[in-house]
Amino acid sequence: MKFESGNYTDLIAEKIFDLNAERIVDRIWEKDFTVWSDKPDEVSNRLGWLDSIQSTKKSLNEINEFVATVKKDKLQNVLLMGMGGSSLAPEVFSKVFKTKKGFLKLFVLDSTDPGTILNYSRKLDPAKTLYIVSTKSGGTVETISFMKYFYNHALKKVGKGKISKHFAAITDPGSGLEQMAKDLNFRKIFLNDPDIGGRYSALSLFGAVPAALIGVDLLKLLDRASETAEQCRESGVEIPKNESAVLGVIIGVMANEGKDKITFFTSEKFSSFGAWVEQLIAESTGKNSKGILPVDLEPIQPSGNYSDDRLFVHFRLKDDLSIDSKIKSLKKSGHPVITIELNDSYDLGKEFFRWEFATAIAGWAMSIQPFDQPNVEQAKIIGRKMVNEYKASGKLPGLKTSFDKNGIKVYGEANGKNLNEILKNFFSGSKSGKNYAAIHAYVKPDKKVWDSLQTLRNKILKKYKIATTLGYGPRFLHSTGQLHKGDSGNGMFIQILGDMPKDAAIPDEAGNEKSSITFGILKTAQALGDRQALLDNQRKVLTIDMGKNVFDWIV
Repeated sequence: MKFESGNYTDLIAEKIFDLNAERIVDRIWEKDFTVWSDKPDEVSNRLGWLDSIQSTKKSLNEINEFVATVKKDKLQNVLLMGMGGSSLAPEVFSKVFKTKKGFLKLFVLDSTDPGTILNYSRKLDPAKTLYIVSTKSGGTVETISFMKYFYNHALKKVGKGKISKHFAAITDPGSGLEQMAKDLNFRKIFLNDPDIGGRYSALSLFGAVPAALIGVDLLKLLDRASETAEQCRESGVEIPKNESAVLGVIIGVMANEGKDKITFFTSEKFSSFGAWVEQLIAESTGKNSKGILPVDLEPIQPSGNYSDDRLFVHFRLKDDLSIDSKIKSLKKSGHPVITIELNDSYDLGKEFFRWEFATAIAGWAMSIQPFDQPNVEQAKIIGRKMVNEYKASGKLPGLKTSFDKNGIKVYGEANGKNLNEILKNFFSGSKSGKNYAAIHAYVKPDKKVWDSLQTLRNKILKKYKIATTLGYGPRFLHSTGQLHKGDSGNGMFIQILGDMPKDAAIPDEAGNEKSSITFGILKTAQALGDRQALLDNQRKVLTIDMGKNVFDWIV
């Protein structure tokens, strides 16, 4: 790791002195909750990630035997169903490692968009597919809905006698999912250490089981992680060797000094890593009117387009010089830049642990408890209330329409004769170096939509010089949603809705066709619930329903 700090060398050195003086590194390994809080709640029972490498190594035989039986049954695909910490690390493994010859192809479902659900039901033959239901709590509404839908879907194709061998679960002991999996006779139930929080679970069973199914050498990955874990024990005069702790101090100090938009530029091979670290940092630090905003996949700009609220991270594969000239320009302009170099894909083991430890240290540096998520439940509660209202009345609550033209509607407070004018007025009060724009796309993920929304990000960044983020809903609710409601309130939020040509029913229970709600209704309720939660926290929100349009106005 290399860091060019500009004018912050002395502040960082002072904080590292405090780190040693207060024995922070040693106390973390002693699992001393007072590092972050005067109460043990949601700290003492959230430090299992420190031991996750050893715990997972103890499960290697169990994991490998499971993979062998799945391959013996000639299953070819894995559909992992989860949200947030249960799905982001598996997605990284899937995109970075691909599938080793002789192993299974891994697909990750973390969208309630009915088009996405239907696409997987058409694409994957149940007779050749293993469905993994992955949720720490065992009751995540999206994940359990996925499970019920695909259980019924597979049941029709493979029959009652064979259905059980197509399902496995990863969850905490005693969860609702564990009991459901037992009742439905799942072929395997993996029980994870309950003291590991979801966003800190990459090296636990939640990440390891899907990785093994695609052929990742888990021992090699965990051995790399162990190297970093050992370095994370260094303190005192040896603290320079503890790059993870130093990284955490840098991140925390930069945030305290107003450089609270940590912006990742990654080698193409590791482009999916940003979404994982985004959840880790955002959900851990975004609370108590503080927070670090992770900026992932924002198109790189000339240095003059960035304000002074940025900390850049160049996360690259060794010898990848593709954007070095642009990074040098950022450094020359005085922007602080961290460079982290990976030798190969297995160095991800190091990075998962590095960033977990660094985030814990950053929490200390910012006087934040990094293991709870006090605002996450807020949007969920409102969303559940709307779902219950739908079940009772047959409709969701309506929104005030302030613009309606050519099939496009804008809800809430909006001012302008067209969308460009509405957006201009929406951002008219933004302050460079302070605000950020978050685009929440409650639409079916696809390349054309993504490219259009990336164009919108570019326009916002160039014109207003504010950081931009982009996430699909409801996926981001389990990632950056905490920060959006819990930080200092500088976010400006654009919700994008759209038509769902075909819907998909959510069974009330696995094995029964009766349904009280659809995925389309659930997704809309989640969007409306998040909108209301943002408004309740005095955030600025613009909701645009694109109808059947394909974002041509952006270009």
